[in-house]
Amino acid sequence: MESVGSLWMWVGFAVIVLVMLAIDLFVVGGGKTHRVTIREAATWSAIWVGVSLLFAGILWWHLDVTDGRDVANDRALEFITGYLIEKSLAIDNVFVWLMLFSFFAVPLELQKRVLIYGVLGAIIMRTVMIFAGVWLIEQFHWLLYLFGAFLLVTGIKMWWFADEKPDLANNAVIRWIRGHMNVINEFHGERFFITKSEIGKSVRYATPLFLVLVLVEISDLIFAVDSIPAIFAITTDPFIVLTSNVFAILGLRAMYFLIADMADRFSLLKYGLAIVLMFIGVKMMLIDVFKIPVLVSLGVVATVITISMVLSVRKVSTSESPMVSVKADKE
Repeated sequence: MESVGSLWMWVGFAVIVLVMLAIDLFVVGGGKTHRVTIREAATWSAIWVGVSLLFAGILWWHLDVTDGRDVANDRALEFITGYLIEKSLAIDNVFVWLMLFSFFAVPLELQKRVLIYGVLGAIIMRTVMIFAGVWLIEQFHWLLYLFGAFLLVTGIKMWWFADEKPDLANNAVIRWIRGHMNVINEFHGERFFITKSEIGKSVRYATPLFLVLVLVEISDLIFAVDSIPAIFAITTDPFIVLTSNVFAILGLRAMYFLIADMADRFSLLKYGLAIVLMFIGVKMMLIDVFKIPVLVSLGVVATVITISMVLSVRKVSTSESPMVSVKADKE
């Protein structure tokens, strides 16, 4: 499995991840039940992006010294492109989390613990899937075409069903859990399970927060299946693939709290993400016919995401302006 990652690079990356996880677990929002503010979330989101770009700079410097300028430029650009793609696709994951928390009416101060497990689960699942995917592609090159077709179809489906919301009330997973476990309807702080004494015996009950956790982990798995093939369109180097993925995920919790109150302002973002998936799918399917440069891919992804966000904000401003004018006329 060919990679630019030496043993010490892997060790250094693991140390950085452990330190960042410790900070995210015990510093961001404090170590107790806490309502994360918009200002706090914005600050930590900026810090995580800054750390990711710093890592890209250190990676470029190290490879420039050890492998030459061309390799350093190529790998650093692949990292940044992969990071942007994974960060963009992670936004859709955040929207799903918002929908789950809204459906179960989970208070903001109780969401932190579920998000922590969500991030940890995403890192573990993606790590396993990345190494498995790299090995499979190394053994069966034709899988790249299959991944490309999968991303193309996923992008088309995302565009087609962008405005539809799943029926969580009839979700099969929730129905199965309720049919096989005792579930109460009340929250008990950040606890996933509680024990009640009934007729001389202790009965264990799952809280609604446990149901949310299960659905968050399932959503992590689904989005990992969608996003992992996307990075393979940029590079198959396991070090670049894993580092760009993990750095994109590490700031996900802060990003969630940042956009929690602004999700409605980015109603067109799903269409932008759908275009990104379709573009990456086509790029992967053409990989042996015409290789689209990584810099072009970076430009396309950045442009599409930026335009979809700008159009979303303009759409909200346009829909709000008549209300403002009517209010002004009444005054």
